[in-house]
Amino acid sequence: MNELSSTLDIRGSGMTSPRARERLIARLREQGIVNERVLDVIYNLPRHLFIDEALSHRAYEDTALPIGSGQTISQPYVVARMTEVILEVNPKRVLEVGTGCGYQCAVLSQLVDEVCSIERIDVLYRRAFRILRELKIDNAKLRYGDGYAGWPEKAPFDAILVAAAPEEIPPALLHQLSEGGRLIIPVGSGSQQQLQSFTRRGDEFYQEDLDSVIFVPMLSGAG
Repeated sequence: MNELSSTLDIRGSGMTSPRARERLIARLREQGIVNERVLDVIYNLPRHLFIDEALSHRAYEDTALPIGSGQTISQPYVVARMTEVILEVNPKRVLEVGTGCGYQCAVLSQLVDEVCSIERIDVLYRRAFRILRELKIDNAKLRYGDGYAGWPEKAPFDAILVAAAPEEIPPALLHQLSEGGRLIIPVGSGSQQQLQSFTRRGDEFYQEDLDSVIFVPMLSGAG
């Protein structure tokens, strides 16, 4: 786990105001987020660095925002919810599928020993790599490639978090879970998506439905 750069954390003015961050954390509490470690990370992590400057005044709103290439930075509630569920299994190594701008990866990096993250869009992969390096986050390993295949060379993982919605669960991701490991993934299309978790017990996977969500679709291949 890392200590975030205090210099980067205070860069800017109103976009990093404690009041805006406090309002966000209060809203997350109202929506049922109870893990104090997750709330602390979201409060301290400079979300404005992960989005375009033109949208920086909205960085601490509880909403998804565009990051280019038809992708979005996830709503803070969804980031907090998925992270909270992942932490229930006390993971050391986590695979993230869909790095995007790197925000969810950065959140996880403060809470687990190692994060491996895959992004299929080259421009986003390069941007996330740069931001994470600027934040001096050195326990996140990024890969440009197809998330459907997972990262077999790094498997097994204590937890896998998917930040895009396939219509069916990729089998490779289930099989890259360690014993007792957990996959959290949105499944479905359009507005008909369900956030689901799968916990591995031997060769069986125990499913739990969590929330209705809307994610960008999960696509195969690198492009």
